[in-house]
Amino acid sequence: MPDDNSVSLAEPSYGVAGDPHPAHGSILYLDGVHVAFDGFKAINNLSLVLAPGELRTIIGPNGAGKTTMMDIVTGKTKPDKGDVLFDGGVDLTKLDETRIANLGIGRKFQKPTVFEHLTVFENLELALKCDRRTMRTLFFMLTREQARRIDEVVALIRLGDRLGSPAGALSHGQKQWLEIGMLLMQEPKLVLLDEPVAGMTDAETERTADLILEINRDRSVVVVEHDMEFVRRLGAKVTVLHEGSVLAEGSLETVQADPRVIEVYLGR
Repeated sequence: MPDDNSVSLAEPSYGVAGDPHPAHGSILYLDGVHVAFDGFKAINNLSLVLAPGELRTIIGPNGAGKTTMMDIVTGKTKPDKGDVLFDGGVDLTKLDETRIANLGIGRKFQKPTVFEHLTVFENLELALKCDRRTMRTLFFMLTREQARRIDEVVALIRLGDRLGSPAGALSHGQKQWLEIGMLLMQEPKLVLLDEPVAGMTDAETERTADLILEINRDRSVVVVEHDMEFVRRLGAKVTVLHEGSVLAEGSLETVQADPRVIEVYLGR
């Protein structure tokens, strides 16, 4: 019987014997992925490769498959067919959401979901990556290393002056940063952010761009976004999705000049 912590690895069946699988060296690899809901092709032959340490922005019209793609990566939705591989060869299609999260994939949804009655510090403490079995939780005491980790994240999200404040008293942007901080407490290798600046002020949007760039220094990040100025501020490679597949890829300037992208998305 396999160990509960074991993971499924992709079969190295690419090319001739000894050739590496094309996912080798990637942090995320999607190839030929299809998903249909009641006959509607939400994802249609989607292929995408993300290198370790890469920052990627995903844009596209509503219904392009952006959220479904993230659902597939995190195990919420299983593809009908195709390869979905993590960290060079772990088959995500064989794992549930919890095991995928434990592997090092963290996701933040558009609407912040913090514990509003708890303080900023308590939210971060609760999100710590540690043993959550009953007895360990009942007698939990913060270690020096865990306290140091909280301090690091607090400095990153710039909420040091709000540590004792209830999360419910924070501004919308501050709640978003707190949730990103909670995600970072899990020490993910890959961070997925869904429209992180929706509803933010201009100042909060600028600060969030800086935060994401700081996060990207030591982990891979995928950002789904509609705000083109925010995408420009990130300065990352852009993937344009349309009807469940990749329409174009490249710099923002490159995809903005693509007639197909203008027709289906930017020209609207």
